[in-house]
Order: sequence, then structure tokens, then C-alpha cells
Amino acid sequence: MSANTTSAKHAATPIGATVDEQVLVLDFGSQTAQLIARRVRENNVFCQLVRHDLPASRIRQIAPKGLILSGSPSSVYGKGSPQPDPEIFNLGIPILGICYGMQVTCHTQGGEVAPGQTREFGHAPCRVLSSSGLFDGVPQEFQVWMSHGDQVRDLPSDFEPIATTETCPHAAAKHRTKPIFGLQFHPEVTHTEHGGQLLSNFVKKVCGCRGSWRISDFIESEITGIRQRVGNNRVICGLSGGVDSSVVAALLAKSIGDQASCIFVDNGLLRLGEAEEVRDRFSQHFKTDLHVVDARQRFLDELAGVKDPQQKRKIIGRVFIEVFRHEAKSIPNAKFLAQGTLYPDVIESGGSPDGPAATIKTHHNVGGLPDELGFELIEPLRDLFKDEVRQMGLELGLPEHLIWRHPFPGPGLAVRCLGEITDKKLTTLRQADAIVIEELHRAGLYRQVQQAFAVLLPVQSVGVMGDDRTYEDAVAVRAVQTDDFMTADWFHLPYDVLQRISTRITNSVRGVNRVVYDISSKPPSTIEWE
Repeated sequence: MSANTTSAKHAATPIGATVDEQVLVLDFGSQTAQLIARRVRENNVFCQLVRHDLPASRIRQIAPKGLILSGSPSSVYGKGSPQPDPEIFNLGIPILGICYGMQVTCHTQGGEVAPGQTREFGHAPCRVLSSSGLFDGVPQEFQVWMSHGDQVRDLPSDFEPIATTETCPHAAAKHRTKPIFGLQFHPEVTHTEHGGQLLSNFVKKVCGCRGSWRISDFIESEITGIRQRVGNNRVICGLSGGVDSSVVAALLAKSIGDQASCIFVDNGLLRLGEAEEVRDRFSQHFKTDLHVVDARQRFLDELAGVKDPQQKRKIIGRVFIEVFRHEAKSIPNAKFLAQGTLYPDVIESGGSPDGPAATIKTHHNVGGLPDELGFELIEPLRDLFKDEVRQMGLELGLPEHLIWRHPFPGPGLAVRCLGEITDKKLTTLRQADAIVIEELHRAGLYRQVQQAFAVLLPVQSVGVMGDDRTYEDAVAVRAVQTDDFMTADWFHLPYDVLQRISTRITNSVRGVNRVVYDISSKPPSTIEWE
């Protein structure tokens, strides 16, 4: 649940406002640009994505320690191909070009880029010609991951090769006098051996970063910033019980105490025991001013007879807004709305003035609260990736089982209860879902699976229980493994785990006599069934 970032007043946080050293990634459209930033942060160096054409004058104001130019699906000679401000190469800031980033660097500096004799996609053995600086501590020969059609045919006169492959003579290059480097391969992907070492060498040995960025420092900085911005006003937080909103609520509790009010809408579509846990965690442990709205019957009434999944989503979103708005009016002097927007959300929605220009999706983090609420947004997680948010939650004292909980869809069990929704069906689904999760924990597999759940199917089948013939419901079990949730593969659960899940569900969940396992990948399927 959350408010639409485009429907409320929001003051964008300037890049570098909370850090003393950082590296910028100029995004030319690479699918792995976010991964570059994430890999840099693994070195405790703050890193953000910015527009590929960010002016050199603006970069000088930000004063980063280094620049990384990402890959791109474009060709440097293609019509409308993305180009950087050529003045960035005169700033004296260390630069690392990756794939297209190397090509556009060499092209800008007078080199020649042309289609390679063979297009390279996949592993290639790389041989290091100069092991100092960027390749310090890296073996002379190692495997790299290539993904390119073009390559640098002739280096600029001021550049020299520092690594080569059988089909790419300039697999890596550097400027003879300036701290400018290029890699034709992708060090950010796990397929490249020692890729993390290469990026670490760049940010620490070349850029001179100390690696001093810590989540604990970030927490203290955000606490101070929230206190200064809020003053004596109140902040409302839409609390769903998920990781992101829970971390925001915990941070507000630490920073402004009873000036924060959390609204938790119990829509009746939550997992087993979830509503009770939220109440206990945030009213008792964090002593939050928690407003619990019991809207279970209202949601059920509105959803009665509805089978279409899109219609379900629209109804749930509308009713949530109405319930949230009504409760928000009861909180006096509330000027701010806090939500758990993450850094990938900011990137993909074009929510940063210096960030990548292309909008991949319209971001709705908490459900689209309308303009008339008149709140200013507070988004304390908008500079963080998901794993950093989890780390932040642990440092704030949230329990591990909440921090590492699998993602849960905004519409809740409504999109896992196929067909018409009734209170009886939801009870059945909650019980089956709890068994799936319990057995994954019991087998030590919960953290290996990125998302797992039960689905109640609108299908009945014949069964036999004792001497009686049954005609009852079927439950599907879904478990997937994924790095980014854009693609996913079904998780190969051991047969004994599947057997325990099936036996427990059919024996203890009344009305279910059949359990099936979903072995579909994404694509062509989606992770959720609706």
C-alpha cells in the first residue's frame, strides 16, 4: 500500500545530500545499469544512476569521485544514439566505460568503433596485458562475459590496450595520462570472473574512495533529516506489514516518536496471523500511534461476485483509498505522508531530476492516494536497494522473519483466490498457505526460494477420504527462484518436502482433497496467478 509519487507534493532529495563520497553511473540504457550501482555499493561506496547526458557542469556541482558509463543496446553510429557531454572527459574525474560506455568514450576521443568480425555473446577467455591499477590482484587470464556487436577497432592515440581476447584485441584500454578506462566486457555480472574485484579496484584504487558509506550512518542522517523537515507536525505512514513500509514505520518511530501515526487497513486479504503481528509489533514494540481500521467486511462486500482479476484490483485500490482517506482525516496536524519508495522505483518512474530520463513504469507505491489529501511526501528509502532496506530494518530492530519475508501482492490473497472471493475460501487459502511456508522453513529452504505461496483454484475434483467419496477444492503450490523478479524459474522442491506439504494440506485443511505443483517459468507465465 502506498501513495502515488505523482499525486502529492514531493521535494526531491539532491544527489549526494547524505554522503561525502560517491560514484555516478551514467545510464545509456543498459539492462544491467542498476546492477553496476549495486556492485559499487557492495564496496561501501554510495552510487546512483544519472542521465547519460547529464551536463559536465552539473557533475562538477555533485563532485563525484568517479563516473561509470554503462552499456547500451545502441550503436555509437546509430541515429539518435545516446551521447554523453564530451566535457566530462575534461573534468579530471576518473571514468570507467563498460561495453557501449567504452565504445562511446573511444569514439568521443578520436578512436574508431565498428562492427566486430564476430558478435560476442557469452563467456570469453580474457588475457591481461597490464596488471597495474584496474587489474590489480586479477589473474593474467580469466573468463569474462561479452554482450556486444560493435567493438573498438582503433584506439584513440592517447589510449593503450590493457587486456585482450581472441576476437577482441581491445577488450580493455586506458588513457596514457588520464584516469580514463574502458572494458568491452561486463564486470557487473556474475558470469565475469573477478568482476567485483575490477569494480572495487576502480572505486578504491583509481577513484580513491575510502568505502566509508554505512547503513548505520544513513539511518542517523535520515533521522536528523526527518526531524528537521517535520518540525512539530505529524506524519502519517501507510503500514501494510510488508518489509518496506515496516522499515519506514520503524525509522519514523526512532526519529519523531509519537509524532508519527501509522494507518493499518485490515482488508481481510492478509496471510494467517499477519494483522495480529502488525498490531503487536508496532503498538507494543515500537510504541507507535497505530490506527487499525477493520475494513474486512467492507472489502468482502465490494468484492462479492467479482471474478475478473483486474476488476478485483481496481475495487481493492478504490476501497483502500476511501478507507485510508477517512481515517487520515481523524489525525490532526498531519502534514506529511511517509511511504516506502525504493531506489529502483525512483529510477523506473523517472522520479529523480538527474536520473535516467526514460520512464519504464508509473510508480504507485502505496495505492494512489489522491491530490486532495494535500500531503507532502517523505520517502526515506528512496536511495536504497531492497537488500539495503533489509539491512536497515535489522539495524532498527525489526525481526528477521519479517525482514526476509517473501513479497506479497498489494491486493493480497484476492489474486491467489481465483474466481469469486468468499470468507470461507480465504480461510481455506490462509491455512494452506501457512503450511507451505512452515514446511519451507522446516526444510531450511525459505531463504533459497524468493517467493512461495498457495493458490486456491476454482476447480473441484473427485477424491477418497476413508470410505467416502469427496468432491472438493484443489490447491496449487508455487515456488520460484529469481534474481530480479522480471524473469523467474520454478524452484525444484525436493519430493519429500512436496509430499509433506500435500499430506498436511489434504489432512488438515477442510475442503481440499488435491494439491498440485506449478512448474511454469516466467515468461511465459507470471509469478502470481492473477
